[in-house]
Amino acid sequence: MSRSLLLALLPLALLAGCSKPEPPEKERPPEPQATQLRDAMKAPLEEAKKAQEDARKAAEEQRAAIDAATDATSN
Repeated sequence: MSRSLLLALLPLALLAGCSKPEPPEKERPPEPQATQLRDAMKAPLEEAKKAQEDARKAAEEQRAAIDAATDATSN
């Protein structure tokens, strides 16, 4: 009788060991490297635009100073 009880409980024990598998942990997405590349390319361009704007302003100031000097000497 113990043998038949053991054989009856064996499938139950095997089924109890089987559980619903847990979903895998969500993997962290990879860091976007395209943005790092874009930022690395964008920084020197922004610096060049700033330098160009500074040069333009300096040229305007110089023209204004020259115009003011020539107007003062011609009067």
